Amino acid sequence: MSLLHTARLRLEPFTDAHLDGLAILNSDPEVMRYITGKPKALEEVREAIGRMKQHWIHFGCGWWSFFDNESNRIIGAGCIQPLGKVPGNPLEIGWRLAKDKWHQGYASEAARGMAEYAFTTLHSPDLTAVCHPDNAASAKVMERLGMTFRGMETWYDMQTRAYYMTREQYSHSPSEL
Repeated sequence: MSLLHTARLRLEPFTDAHLDGLAILNSDPEVMRYITGKPKALEEVREAIGRMKQHWIHFGCGWWSFFDNESNRIIGAGCIQPLGKVPGNPLEIGWRLAKDKWHQGYASEAARGMAEYAFTTLHSPDLTAVCHPDNAASAKVMERLGMTFRGMETWYDMQTRAYYMTREQYSHSPSEL
């Protein structure tokens, strides 16, 4: 499992100690609006943490909790995982942030750190990201990361905007987002 650091964030692979912070994040209907369409209950978050701990062991990737360096509070979560959660699929990058941290560059900062991990540690040849068609903020982060719009695709039982980036494209993307 890999701990990542950015200028303002510490990304820690999910652990049981993150339950309360992740439960707060995932219980916000606005945070979850484009992801599941509804908040997650505490037990769902607990189960997800358990699955992700196993995911890290088996695949060397999974979900991180984003800790704000200043407050040491969980302000988001993000992943590198097989697209659609299907082993063997290309790797997907994704994120979510607490509402009070939107539009401050945290998602771009975390995405850059996770992409770096995918390309340099996991040696992934490419990354895919998907978002709900109405999630303009997430699509903007994908574009800032250097990803290219691939089209509309069905993932997670819904139509999504799909973005794509190769390792070569990443190495030529801006270093500061």
